[in-house]
Amino acid sequence: MVMHHPTTDVLVEYSAGVLPIAPSACVSGHLNYCPQCREIVAQQQSAAAALMTALQPTAVSESVLDAVLARLDEPAPLSFAEGRAANSEGVLPGLLERIINGDFSELIWRKVTKSLSVSYLKTGDSDNEFALYRIAAGGKIPEHRHGGHEMTLVLQGGFSDESGTYAPGDFVLKDGDDHHSPIADADGDCICLAVLDAPLQFTRWQYRWLNPFMSLRAG
Repeated sequence: MVMHHPTTDVLVEYSAGVLPIAPSACVSGHLNYCPQCREIVAQQQSAAAALMTALQPTAVSESVLDAVLARLDEPAPLSFAEGRAANSEGVLPGLLERIINGDFSELIWRKVTKSLSVSYLKTGDSDNEFALYRIAAGGKIPEHRHGGHEMTLVLQGGFSDESGTYAPGDFVLKDGDDHHSPIADADGDCICLAVLDAPLQFTRWQYRWLNPFMSLRAG
């Protein structure tokens, strides 16, 4: 059962289509697991549609009409796969299947510490890093903080930190003032999707030498 969710503000921004691509993909992944948040998003979108319907029509230029018609040929936007049992063992949210285009074993993993490996993925978002973090069973990510915001979606296994415990589907939002040191559950590796708008920074002296190598990999 999903216990941790995006804030109302994040869901409103997602519903309005104003979240950047990478954060939107992370929220979209959470929606696969969470009927509660899917219902909230549906209500927000219905309310927005009702407001739009009530607006008086406004004349637009030919160039605006041409631009709208041109977009009809664009690929469908990234979205969550309705009806998918994303929390079943071995099943990824449909959106992430499209981005990963394979399974975890086929990705290129960069080892950061003894317990942590990272695989960087591409979304086209030039302001946010979109990556998978794999923590070895029972392993710990050294205490760290972020200069900005970090969204995390648990995909496999689970972890705990100073704020609680997290399982598949749980969504965690941290800001630059938060410090934490996640520890993976002992019964298996933990794989999370992480979206960052600033680099991870280790705070313990024995790991600070890694910070210059933790530059943001957006795009």
